[in-house]
Amino acid sequence: MAARWGQALLLLLAAQAAWAALGAEDDEVPEEWLLLHVVQGQIGAGNYSYLRLNHEGKIVLRMRSLRGDADLYVSDRTLHPSFDDYELQSATCGPDSVSVPAHFQRPVGIGIYGHPSHLESEFEMKVYYDRTVEAHPLAESSYSPEGADPAQRRAQAPEDAPREEESVLWTLLISILKLVLEILF
Repeated sequence: MAARWGQALLLLLAAQAAWAALGAEDDEVPEEWLLLHVVQGQIGAGNYSYLRLNHEGKIVLRMRSLRGDADLYVSDRTLHPSFDDYELQSATCGPDSVSVPAHFQRPVGIGIYGHPSHLESEFEMKVYYDRTVEAHPLAESSYSPEGADPAQRRAQAPEDAPREEESVLWTLLISILKLVLEILF
């Protein structure tokens, strides 16, 4: 009996070590990726939280559920993508990752869905700008007259500031409203 418990304990420890190794790999990113934002939030079961992506270029979204199971839906046709209306999605029980192509129209809508299997899901999403240049046969030059990559130029554009602030304010307001509703009901 003690031998079986010992084997079960070893199996559990091996599984934890493998899980930790997989988690360490998720944090590793290529040198060409530039971290733009880290977004953390909570989402109730069956609900969506929406974000807006304004950065130009190829963007990589990496999201992990800290608690529960959050899924990722992305669209350049609607600012409110869902599991019925999206262009890109990642709906796994583990880490979710989506690569938004440079040709997508901006702003890009990002929907984060709280899977109904958990009452509440907590997530962390890292937004990366992928600086790798894919050679296009018709492209003449990759020269940028401003001397900066598209993500940096876009981030410095003053006209984007109100739109980004609006998105953050709406997200904060909706989170507070959800919290108040959960307390009341």
